[in-house]
Amino acid sequence: MSEIGLSAGTIEYRGHDLSRPTEEELTQFRRGHIAFIFQFYNLIPSLTAEENVALVADLVPRSMTPLEALDLVGLGGRRQHYPSQMSGGEQQRVAIARAVVKKPEILLCDEPTGALDAATGRLVLEVLDQVNRELGASIAVVTHNAPIARMADRVVTLADGRIVSDRSNAGRLAPSEVSW
Repeated sequence: MSEIGLSAGTIEYRGHDLSRPTEEELTQFRRGHIAFIFQFYNLIPSLTAEENVALVADLVPRSMTPLEALDLVGLGGRRQHYPSQMSGGEQQRVAIARAVVKKPEILLCDEPTGALDAATGRLVLEVLDQVNRELGASIAVVTHNAPIARMADRVVTLADGRIVSDRSNAGRLAPSEVSW
């Protein structure tokens, strides 16, 4: 594998060159195609689960309803609850619903199980797997939790900011089979 400098190369997505977009083009691309899930849920404490999800739903014309997104992650019945009334795993699932409500093509996850115990982490992984299957979203997970890689189709390993391996995962596990 050849090594590319941090500022060299191009980025293309479905025929669109994203290497040199204007700020407006980049904003429109992120809004229309990408969603983010963070390690820390970043929910607004004074809003219900449904209201937290609705914030993103209102940004794109082709979104699902907030209730549909909450149902997808198994929290439709908790839609009127505030973050303080939910467990960490439930808050993370609200964050996932907030990300997927806009039906993203790409879902970027930064340590989505980092603040969770193993059982709750597996539940979150099952939700991500379901989002991949039902919405067809490509999901990239950045994690220090190496066992999670066993459920991925492709595993890219980084060290000191450089790619050290890039491999297909022939023995992919179901989220329920991942343990740490």
